[in-house]
Amino acid sequence: MADVLFYHLENQPLEAVIPQLLEKTLERGWRAVVEAGSIERAEALDAELWTWRDESFLPHGLAGTDTDAHQPILITTGTENPNGAAVRFFIDRAVPQSAEGYERVVYMFSGHDPDAVAEARLAWRALREGNTVTYWQQEAGRWTKKA
Repeated sequence: MADVLFYHLENQPLEAVIPQLLEKTLERGWRAVVEAGSIERAEALDAELWTWRDESFLPHGLAGTDTDAHQPILITTGTENPNGAAVRFFIDRAVPQSAEGYERVVYMFSGHDPDAVAEARLAWRALREGNTVTYWQQEAGRWTKKA
């Protein structure tokens, strides 16, 4: 059984939130794979993580090289898990179909995109059986557990 966390982005963009969550993932000793909805989004996240904060370094890479298996954070558009990640993030309309093989799945979607919200509702229904599913919403700069 995996923990599946739904993050409803409303007040801050993905670029402000995901680096913090990836940093916490690494602090727990977990590897992460981030599945993006497009190669353009994957490349943009790659660039963002290199320059996120001067005092922080998030070791990562884009999938498709000889070093995939060694990356603590791997950004991909595919469904594979070449770095043996315990945590899988879904961003930019990449939708989880299963939590199998992961300790945690983090599904991030924009509250400003009605299609993304509808997809999140479908994913919630599909993933709640056999998993621990929680829903988090941004309120005044903080995350509040709503379900």
